[in-house]
Amino acid sequence: MTPSTAERPEMSVEDFEELARKAPETVTLELINGKLRVKPVPDGDHGAIFMWLLRQCMQHRPDLDLHPEQGLAINTYRKGRARPDGVLAPIGHFAGQGEWADPKGVLMVAEVTSHDYDTGHRDRVEKRDGYAIDGIPVYLLIDRDDCTLTVFSEPDDGTYKQHPSYPYGATVTLPGPVGITLETEKLKDFAH
Repeated sequence: MTPSTAERPEMSVEDFEELARKAPETVTLELINGKLRVKPVPDGDHGAIFMWLLRQCMQHRPDLDLHPEQGLAINTYRKGRARPDGVLAPIGHFAGQGEWADPKGVLMVAEVTSHDYDTGHRDRVEKRDGYAIDGIPVYLLIDRDDCTLTVFSEPDDGTYKQHPSYPYGATVTLPGPVGITLETEKLKDFAH
């Protein structure tokens, strides 16, 4: 059997969107690199980390909204569909765009890893690459496995040129166009 890739997807984007529309509310589906993915239901710590990030963004950049799980049409030729944990964009940016918005104009996407078998490849590789291909300026990965924040920036030719990692507790500056400095000491409360 031939493996699925963006060039040979498991299903068409149209079939995926129909399936995603009919999925129960407790199931979140994504089409990443041509493969159907089931995004795990977040646990309490995952939700607390997202809320921490939401408060930081609102406090430092009231001109922006951090949208939870906004659907994005990602990857070359829009063959992917992702629901990042957070999508930072100007207020009103997604109005009228529908369920799967164009990533153009998005300033940052954020993912908080889950404790499931697939999170490593999905959040650390496949989504990262999709976001870079589409030129999203900043990808913030909050990795609960090793208690780090990795800031991917400067997308160029499908990869991020910069990707420093910081331990929980560090001061982390998100580069332009985001321009937010995160004090991450609070994240230690969610490390288990």
